[in-house]
Amino acid sequence: MKIKCLIIDDEPLAQRVIEKYAQDLPFLEIAGKCNQAVEAIEYLHQQQIDLMFLDINMPKLSGIDFLKTMKHTPLVIITTAYAEYALEGYELDVVDYLMKPFGFDRFLKAVHKAQDILSTRNYQEEPDIKSDQSPPEEQFVFVKSGKKTFKVNLNDLLYVEALGDYVKIYTSDRMIVSYQSLKHIESILPFSKFPRVHKSFLISLSKVEMIEGNQVRIKDKFIPIGSNYKMEFEKLVKAG
Repeated sequence: MKIKCLIIDDEPLAQRVIEKYAQDLPFLEIAGKCNQAVEAIEYLHQQQIDLMFLDINMPKLSGIDFLKTMKHTPLVIITTAYAEYALEGYELDVVDYLMKPFGFDRFLKAVHKAQDILSTRNYQEEPDIKSDQSPPEEQFVFVKSGKKTFKVNLNDLLYVEALGDYVKIYTSDRMIVSYQSLKHIESILPFSKFPRVHKSFLISLSKVEMIEGNQVRIKDKFIPIGSNYKMEFEKLVKAG
């Protein structure tokens, strides 16, 4: 599978470095380049992209502010010379954070992370095609926890909570701690049934017992609804 990439960087040299590295990886395709984040907004309205290489320090609109304006973005690898934005970048669920100048080995590690996320997402899409023919209890995902891999029936899933580099997956009968990002879990679940309601929480819409103000209740847990997610969540509730 080819991964279609977009480079967003105002430095021509930085663009050339990424292009050169990508040429040595047959699964990467540089579909476009933008010198500013504002150009990328228009580009993404017209083209489907899997992965963005995003600089932070750019004129008019920084890479971080650009991510904050986007509701649904491709996967993102930040490429920057500024280490101080690393924490904020990871809070926005970027795949990786590359410090300039970076070598090919570090670049390869980052794109392999993106490749793993996209491969899992594509693998999980096929069962969804047959969902009308399969009862809900037969829909599931596999989740790795340490040396064990658990089968999680989607009908049993309550909510998922981010915990640093880990997630805590709550089902009707257990809690599983898994070393992966909340964005990865989000990518393998159908959004209409398992929406993200906060930067740290993803929920099963069918398990919501009550909505009160800016929070929902599932079992005995009150989960906050973030301001960046409230509008999309309200649309799902109205449609549901």
